[in-house]
Parts: sequence; C-alpha cells; structure tokens
Amino acid sequence: VPSAIRKRTIEGLNELNELNYAALHDPETHTRIQQYELAFRMQASVPELTDINSEPEHTFELYGQDAKKPGTFANTALMARRLVERGVRFVQVYHNNWDHHSNVGGRLPDQCRDVDQPCAALLEDLKQRGMLDDTLVIWGGEFGRTIYSQGGLSKENYGRDHHPRCFSMWMAGGGARGGAIYGETDEFSYNIVKDPIHIRDF
Repeated sequence: VPSAIRKRTIEGLNELNELNYAALHDPETHTRIQQYELAFRMQASVPELTDINSEPEHTFELYGQDAKKPGTFANTALMARRLVERGVRFVQVYHNNWDHHSNVGGRLPDQCRDVDQPCAALLEDLKQRGMLDDTLVIWGGEFGRTIYSQGGLSKENYGRDHHPRCFSMWMAGGGARGGAIYGETDEFSYNIVKDPIHIRDF
C-alpha cells in the first residue's frame, strides 16, 4: 500500500477518533491517535532506512563487503548506525551460534571474523559522525564459557560449556571510560572475587 494511501487512512481514523473523543471524552482516545501516527511514521521511514545504496563505497570498505548483504552481522551493524542516526534510542543487534560445546577451534575463527571488523567499523563510524559520545555501545551475552573443555576432548574436537558465574562484556562511547576494567575472577576464571554484577543489573 503506497505511503500516501496509508497517510489518508490514518487521517480518516484520526477524524473518527476525534468524533469519539468529543462524544465520550475518553483520554485514551488521544493516546490511540498518537500510537497510530507513530506507527505510520515508523512504517513510512523503513524504505529509506533500509536502502543502503546511498552509502558511499568507503562505508562498505569500513564495515566489510558483507555489509551489502542483508542479514549479515556487518549489514545489521551498518543498519544500527543508520537507526541511531535517525534518532532511534535503543537498537539491539544479534549474532548467534556462539554455543560452542564442540568444535570450538573450527567454529570460533569464523564467528570472530563475522564480528571483528563490523564492531570496529561501527565505533569508528559513530566517532567520525560525532555520535559516539552520545551513544553507548555494549557487546556481550548473558553468560560466559568455561575454561575447561567438554565434548569430544580430542585435539580436533572440543568445546566449552555454559558458565553463568562469569562473562565478559565491553562498552564504548556514551561516557564509558576507555581502558577501564571492572570485576575480577579467581585464578581459575571460575568464581567472581571482586565487584560482581548480575546481568539484570548491567
């Protein structure tokens, strides 16, 4: 449905809601009008937001050529920058398949290649645009991995189990102090011995 037709539909709904408000004086009516208008603005902005053809070639060199492929981490990192640039206050980007119970040596290098360049690019891109100081970037998950092996336990096939006690995250921008380390584990990286933070309090 073309944007102009959707806009006329919203305007018609707003007129009906105003008539409803005049008759019933229900304050939720104006909330409903605002919700419809917000939904329209969001829907209308998607085509421009997702059209990355306007990005200069040096942007793709920064993020990597995978940034041109929808669904890749590089592409979603670039989309995150475009969303923040347009005033979106919270953006979440996923990269899955880190559950390496086996074949960690075979899978982890590919996982790291997927994310290393786009993460660095996102920070550099935000910084170049003067947005990094106002944007907090957080990288992490809700648990870590054990330091001991599991799985096949051969040189070619081994993995790491879930480790809910300890996990690592990094933050950049948004007032985060560069180079700061918070929290500490014991010598076996098994228990937290200093400054614990639960994931729900992060």
